[in-house]
Amino acid sequence: MEISFTHPSYLWLLVVIPLLVFAHFISLKFVKRKALKFANFQAIEYVTGERLLSKNYVLLILRVVTIFLLVLAVSGATLWYETKTSDIDFVLAIDASGSMLASDFQPTRLEAAKKSALVFVDSIGEGTKTGVLSFAGVSFIKQIPTNDKTKLKEAIENVSVELAGGTAIGSAIISAVNILASSNKAKAVILLTDGQNNVGPSVDEAITFANENHVVVHTIGIGTEQGGGFPEMNLSFVSKLDEATLKKIAEKTNGKYYYARDEEELKEVYEEIANETTGKLSINIALIFLILALLLLFGEWILLNTKYRTLP
Repeated sequence: MEISFTHPSYLWLLVVIPLLVFAHFISLKFVKRKALKFANFQAIEYVTGERLLSKNYVLLILRVVTIFLLVLAVSGATLWYETKTSDIDFVLAIDASGSMLASDFQPTRLEAAKKSALVFVDSIGEGTKTGVLSFAGVSFIKQIPTNDKTKLKEAIENVSVELAGGTAIGSAIISAVNILASSNKAKAVILLTDGQNNVGPSVDEAITFANENHVVVHTIGIGTEQGGGFPEMNLSFVSKLDEATLKKIAEKTNGKYYYARDEEELKEVYEEIANETTGKLSINIALIFLILALLLLFGEWILLNTKYRTLP
């Protein structure tokens, strides 16, 4: 669980609390000096055994707590918690860099990823909105979040290797999070890649941005441990999976890391995420704090007119 604030700048108003405490004790000294001019309260207290000049600690505590709650309320306090839910919006972020043409999946990693993503679309509920994004050196939005499965499938089928050099995983996560900004449901990004981030924003920057926006990132590593070559392109180097990066992204954003060694495992991963996944949901607790503050103000008013009533 964590608490975020819509207007965090208002938290500076909490400095009023120590000032209130200081003013309270200063006023007590002033009241005591003034009262002693008119009566020997010390002698009366000695005879009766009762304190006649109250320090009003109860009122002080009430006022401190009231101010604290009011500041949290105007700051727009929101409680976020993790839960398993099917009511969630997604963005499919599919690596379309040159390394996805590796042949350790048939016919290529990219084609296997697209087929499995189509299975995911068939598995999600009718009300689930999903967006599609492909990325290489930069990100390309193929489809904004929609529950139209026909459009989603067309967007996935139209993903192809992009000419922009490199693999910008950090940029892809940031773009996917931005796409989900308007959603009021739990939000998750499903990032499929061979995990070789080598251009654009760092993975750490992307993780921070996802956490700030309460988006879970599930990562899927595609590729065999041996890696795959590029025979059709007459290239001799081998592209291998970078699991460490993908595990880090999933762990830091409270998502899950999945490793798919073949197309069948990849389909199973997508089906699992579609049927049950973890999301971050929010509760607006600002109103609760406001109501509690008003109740405390009412309680203080009652005390001032009964137990702590001052005679003129």
